[in-house]
Amino acid sequence: MGFAGETGKLAGHLFLPDADEAAPVAAVVVAGTWTSVKEQMADRYAEELARRGFAALSFDFTGYGESDGVPRDYESPALKVRDLRAAADFLATHPAVGEGELGVLGVCAGAMYASAFAAEESRVRSLALVAPWLHDRRICEENYGGPEGIEAKKAAAAAARRRYEVSGEVVYVPVVSGSDPDAAMPFAIDFYLTPERGGIPQWPNRYAVMAWSEWLDFDAVAIAPRVTAPTLLVHSEDAAIPDGARRFHAGLAGPGAFLWTEGDQFDFYDQPR
Repeated sequence: MGFAGETGKLAGHLFLPDADEAAPVAAVVVAGTWTSVKEQMADRYAEELARRGFAALSFDFTGYGESDGVPRDYESPALKVRDLRAAADFLATHPAVGEGELGVLGVCAGAMYASAFAAEESRVRSLALVAPWLHDRRICEENYGGPEGIEAKKAAAAAARRRYEVSGEVVYVPVVSGSDPDAAMPFAIDFYLTPERGGIPQWPNRYAVMAWSEWLDFDAVAIAPRVTAPTLLVHSEDAAIPDGARRFHAGLAGPGAFLWTEGDQFDFYDQPR
């Protein structure tokens, strides 16, 4: 199925409860992690939410997967927040969805986009952040080689942006690689490299270099004081940047709960437990 985004059609999967469930029901928009397509983790969460009585929508963000939009595989937090609004607009008109009953669930970096959307949108009545990657400048420096590493990536982004504006060519690096130091995640990550997990044909494993500047300048921790919807964070000490999640939780304007569990970051993407 598809619905209208800002720059074209967004492709999604709407999972509904069994037909004998009373309608209308509460709805949840599911945001997968950065660079992902819906089949990698968002579908899994949406399908499980439907089993639990929700109407749950997973979708490909603009420029990803089956959705329209160029440049392809370009990570823009601002555009992804606008896509979440388009998804909410679609659900608001669906006959299976109850009026005024919208939740948002974000996985890993999808937690940043889900939080920014919830901070701007009064329709969001609940927010769930799973293994949330919630960064600010300090956390970016800790994970991307300090101030020098940040500036190097932003310089590469500026050069790639100029190239795109002149020629229309997008400079890409791998999202994940155990051998390319320029990869967005220069590690041999099993989830992304294993076809039975996240290394699926729909996901091209490429990151637009010109996206680095917007990504690194995005301050998710600063969003928390504007989030008033009840918020649940689910995380593990062995997952990515738990400090960012703690600081985000401490800054929430509305009620917040923390569920600490076990598993590495990628366990949260596809492992049933």
